[in-house]
Amino acid sequence: MIYVSGKGIVLQEPSVVAIDRLEKVPLAVGEEAKKMLGRTPENVVVLRPLRDGVIADFDAAEQMLKHFIRRVNQGKTLIAPRIVIGIPSGVTGVERRAVIEAASQAGARDVRLIDEPVAAAIGAGLPVSEATGNMIVDIGGGTTEVAVLSLQGTVLSESVRVAGDELNDAIILYMKKVHNLVIGEQTAEDIKIKMGSAYPNPAADEEMIMEVRGIHLLSGLPRTVTIKSTEVRESMVEPLSVIIDSVKRTLERTPPELAADIIDRGIMLAGGGALLKGIDALISHETGIITHIAADPLCCVVLGTGRVLENFKQLERVFTGGSRNL
Repeated sequence: MIYVSGKGIVLQEPSVVAIDRLEKVPLAVGEEAKKMLGRTPENVVVLRPLRDGVIADFDAAEQMLKHFIRRVNQGKTLIAPRIVIGIPSGVTGVERRAVIEAASQAGARDVRLIDEPVAAAIGAGLPVSEATGNMIVDIGGGTTEVAVLSLQGTVLSESVRVAGDELNDAIILYMKKVHNLVIGEQTAEDIKIKMGSAYPNPAADEEMIMEVRGIHLLSGLPRTVTIKSTEVRESMVEPLSVIIDSVKRTLERTPPELAADIIDRGIMLAGGGALLKGIDALISHETGIITHIAADPLCCVVLGTGRVLENFKQLERVFTGGSRNL
């Protein structure tokens, strides 16, 4: 997601790149490349340059950044822009440097890094500049960030590399073990969006069913099976319990005054994972603290990053180590 100062969110695409193996050039980037996942000939490879919130393939990440920066600038190369990038709070110094390097190679003059939970809290409208405790749980694609914030800073944070992608993997594994059906990432994502839920809701939880197509393990032939919504919830129990445990661990370490603020204000959920039905009810049930979902959970991090970019001087304290002026 890219936010341009004064314009708002100008790009929202999956971080996927399709590359020609022989020519080593990108054939498609973003949504167009995502449609090719699992459907490419031998000479084309589809990559996710970011895995678990960090750069897994440096060259592909650089190509992707260059492509997106050019696209938001109507094909022209930006004249040495200032770029603020949201990163998981638990990344290492080496991973931080890789992000700065990739952005610099893509044409940035000044690269600043901001921890995703801080950006998400700003984007969700939490009063991070005040001396009150705010708790944010940002469930993204590769990582879940849990943080307690106060006075523009992070008091406590925990980053676990279990989030939306792992929920998809759990559905793939369940389908293989229980139904002997091999399905792709895209199918698992569709199942999660249409049928996934984290907590039973007897009032609204009608038993939903869905036909799923894949390859049957025993016969090796295409097969269609019917699954129920309760099965999907059951398949995601393990990764969801990892997320709940990280929230509990953070609450246990929170200073008493800030814990009192969190009880009053509640926990704020952001990120694409906040859209999973019943995730707020599950966290409330497990912690005993009311849990809210941000108004636009998917865009919280990029909106917060944009707000920092537009109020650079007032919010300069939120940046983490890692700025590079070229």
